[in-house]
Amino acid sequence: MITISEAGLGDIKIIQKITNITWPITYGEILSQEQLDYMLGLFYSDEALAKQIENKEQLFYLISDSSSTIGFIGIEHNYKYEAITKIHKIYLLPETQGKGYGKIVFDSIEKLALENNSSALSLNVNRFNTALNFYKKIGFEIKETVDIEIGNGYLMEDYVMGKTL
Repeated sequence: MITISEAGLGDIKIIQKITNITWPITYGEILSQEQLDYMLGLFYSDEALAKQIENKEQLFYLISDSSSTIGFIGIEHNYKYEAITKIHKIYLLPETQGKGYGKIVFDSIEKLALENNSSALSLNVNRFNTALNFYKKIGFEIKETVDIEIGNGYLMEDYVMGKTL
């Protein structure tokens, strides 16, 4: 049984713990250690997460099974003032992969999106991330290829993917 519950400031350490487990596995073959460290500081420092949560830049949710927190998501409804829910962050612990949890989580995101009058989902994925195949399998399509400058000479080399609800 998977539950998804809204996260708050008191959950920052849990979000960081999951990030510190998943990011090296997800991006270790794709990004240099320096870029990985830079991005973790940029997006997942106490200050960055607190700002995102307090200003409701993203709504964070914890994903739990019967015994522990196994992941989190960060989403934004009404993205760029359109009927789109943007999935900024979705990370599940490695030991959960292949158990159908990702599909359950995406079903929950779709439900939240529809409840907030979205007609589509959007997400960015690194062009070399193996999750790309999962996203295609559950109905996402590549909409565009983007290179996003994030400072220190680093780029996020992404596909923007979308799914109509």
